[in-house]
Amino acid sequence: MSEALDTTLAICGGVAAVGNGLVFLTAGVAKLRNRRVFPGVVANYRLLPQALVGPVAWVLPWAEVVIGAALLGGIALAAAPAAALLLTFAVAMAVNIGRGRAHIDCGCGRSDLRQPLSRVLVVRNVMLAVLLVPALMAMPAFGSVAWGLSLAGGLALYLMTLLVNALAALAAGPLAGERNSR
Repeated sequence: MSEALDTTLAICGGVAAVGNGLVFLTAGVAKLRNRRVFPGVVANYRLLPQALVGPVAWVLPWAEVVIGAALLGGIALAAAPAAALLLTFAVAMAVNIGRGRAHIDCGCGRSDLRQPLSRVLVVRNVMLAVLLVPALMAMPAFGSVAWGLSLAGGLALYLMTLLVNALAALAAGPLAGERNSR
């Protein structure tokens, strides 16, 4: 590959790592702050045997924090478990939407805006997972110009993810029903 293509791939990988790293880190910390209610969110998906709900609800936030920190630290190997988790979350949401259970909270981070399941969230998770593919191949060197661009792009990706989350929550919120009844 040419040097320009290598640099572009590294920047794309860095953007995805930083953006997804922030998503995982903030979601994991939010779940840890709400440890008492998070097992209920996991149980609401009705995909696990009851005996596994507690262990999964305990491990998942810590895994998200570790994966997020690793992505932010430039550890390319963290992109694989990050993508796997995102795709697992997307499948879990899609299964429940298919079952007619879109009303349950996604458990994406316990934000002030409750997030019922939606196709938007499924697509968001798939997109975030796909964006991680370049991170498996290349990451920019710490302190380089490419790293600085990755940091800026990753922050923009994270902010866009927050915006999608907020818009999806608002679109499914109580005001959406009021707007549709007019």
